[in-house]
Amino acid sequence: MQLRKSRALSMENQNIDRPTFVTHLECGKTGTRYQADQLHGLSEAGKPMIVRYDLEGIAAAVNKEELQSRPADLWRYREFLPVRRTENIVSLGEIMTPLIDMPKLQQGTGRLIVKDEGRLPTGSFKARGLCMAVSMAKELGVSKLAMPTNGNAGSAMAAYASRAGMETYIFCPADTPEVNVREIAAQGAKVWRVNGLINDCGKIVGDGKETLDWFDCSTLKEPYRIEGKKTMGLELADQFNWELPDVIFYPTGGGTGLIGMWKAFQELREMGWIEGRLPRMVAVQATGCAPIVKAYEEGTRHAELWQDAHTVAAGIRVPAAIGDFLILDAVRESHGFATAVSDEAIMDARHAAATQEGMLLCPEGAATLAAYQKELTTGRITENESCVLFNCATGLKYPLPSADASIDLNQPIDYHTM
Repeated sequence: MQLRKSRALSMENQNIDRPTFVTHLECGKTGTRYQADQLHGLSEAGKPMIVRYDLEGIAAAVNKEELQSRPADLWRYREFLPVRRTENIVSLGEIMTPLIDMPKLQQGTGRLIVKDEGRLPTGSFKARGLCMAVSMAKELGVSKLAMPTNGNAGSAMAAYASRAGMETYIFCPADTPEVNVREIAAQGAKVWRVNGLINDCGKIVGDGKETLDWFDCSTLKEPYRIEGKKTMGLELADQFNWELPDVIFYPTGGGTGLIGMWKAFQELREMGWIEGRLPRMVAVQATGCAPIVKAYEEGTRHAELWQDAHTVAAGIRVPAAIGDFLILDAVRESHGFATAVSDEAIMDARHAAATQEGMLLCPEGAATLAAYQKELTTGRITENESCVLFNCATGLKYPLPSADASIDLNQPIDYHTM
């Protein structure tokens, strides 16, 4: 009964018409303004577009107490989001994801917390960005979408687009986990394996736009996935009662979530909802694909294409991110840093979280734990700081170690060997 009541409240929350406050879009690099309520991809400068709001209007329309009285889902932040008309919301039940303390792996007096995004529809945080992108595509009259993916983004877009009645074309590297490829196909998308990496898949999407008239939903090549991922920052502020943690470790490929969270924190501070310091943002990559780390260490604003990219954490195997400068800006403005961890460290961290804390992290999520452990030894974080790690997908989507022990009921059971 309580579960049914909660779901009913969540649906009621979505169906309420509320005022919206988008004023315009602007180029993330040049600041050039573009009209809202029109279909946009990249700016004329070929850079990601950023959605801007009347923040004074939001502050006048809703306060923190009212917001926290609403059902705990993504759409409680409706005033902060771009969808104007309620009927265009495409939802699969985007809950507020839990914060889970990790006391056995925590060191010192600072809290170590995992935000478990694997609880979202399709099992990953990609649901946040793609529910917003598909909702806005519906609002703006798009019926055909395409994207490159390392797995989870494709699954999310296939699910939301099918719910919205849209066609989807999805391209993934040939070594994308089989479960992801099958999930994408099962949810109604046309999916191809590509003999290459995600940037090669992205080229296929870009080259096919004119011929097949699909809209390119690649990371940061449309403006609204950032707004969906921004809700991670809004949720964190909400869950921490508007006093944020010291450090956020974020697994960084295309970097939409890191950019979106930093945008959320800046908007909340400008509205006066949060004060003082903001979290230090830490971009976590794998040593086999670390273009953002290299650019951060070299002091540049743009990252070079990473050659021969490889890692067990496929979601952060992005050799070139179109929003590289936005990622690096957020890291530096927050006084954070970028760090890379080895595949061995990632798998060791995954094992430790599972066996000591009961948390089955995805490899990308485990990378953030490995980074936390590494940076305690370097001194870039301290044992008294509160640190949030993002587990971006359910660990059940990834290969697991086998359990070899078995019992043959035709033989006597020897309990002494157990």
